Amino acid sequence: MGLLLVQRSGKHLPWHEDGRAPDATASPAKKKTHPMSTRKATIVFTISAAATLLAGVVLERAGDAASSQLGLSGVLFGATVLALATSLPEISTGLQAIKQGDNNLAISDIFGGNAFLPVLFLVATVLSGTAVLPQANSSDIYLTALAALLTLVYIVGLIFRPTRRIAGMGIDSLIVLALYTVGIGGLFAITAK
Repeated sequence: MGLLLVQRSGKHLPWHEDGRAPDATASPAKKKTHPMSTRKATIVFTISAAATLLAGVVLERAGDAASSQLGLSGVLFGATVLALATSLPEISTGLQAIKQGDNNLAISDIFGGNAFLPVLFLVATVLSGTAVLPQANSSDIYLTALAALLTLVYIVGLIFRPTRRIAGMGIDSLIVLALYTVGIGGLFAITAK
């Protein structure tokens, strides 16, 4: 598959010489707003970060209780319900960015968050005093491979810019949806053993 993509890229890529994709959205027009002072922005950001941290702790404890009451393993609950709940900030900012016509912000928010999250392994190692990655079990490795596969599909989509749409989605999004569905089904099969 990789060789076919390389062959296709040698013939034609939908990129301009300046590096911008031909169908990229332009930056939205700036609305005249009253700028917030640095001090006020710092205070609002700090309060919001503290509230998010507190909500994360509450979410983890509530999720643990809910998973035991539903009879789901921690891995299944974490990979589905808890992952959705912790993605709500990205979902809301992404939807608002798209509503404002700033698709670049939506994409950067999602991929930027995914690029930063592995740094938390370092934080977990420092806080626990032991390396956490060597303790990964089969379901953790499976989820990592699934995440890498889904990201790879979107990377190929970003490079080749498919124009075909099915049910209002790009072919890359449809492939990701199918792979995610199959992947979560596989996760159920792995954890059921």
